[in-house]
Amino acid sequence: MFIFGNLFHAVAFILDTILTIYMWIIIVSALISWVNPDPYNPIVRFLHSVTDPVLRPVRRRIGIAMGIDISPMLVILAIMFVRYFLIASLFDIASRMR
Repeated sequence: MFIFGNLFHAVAFILDTILTIYMWIIIVSALISWVNPDPYNPIVRFLHSVTDPVLRPVRRRIGIAMGIDISPMLVILAIMFVRYFLIASLFDIASRMR
């Protein structure tokens, strides 16, 4: 059981790190969108290519109200839910298995 506890802990830690990095990428992408960036800039292209597949379906469902795109905020809230509920549950399972 000790091995499985370490496995669950490692998986939870990696998922938590990936979700945290992705959340910061969404934040940076949203902040950059306020300054009308050059669409041919490689950093801007990377940010759009990484965030648009997740943000586009949310934008389609909720739309943009009064010129404000709240899809990044909703995706960040979903990431926070996953981190604080599911990932925390994985950490708890891992600690019980040790």
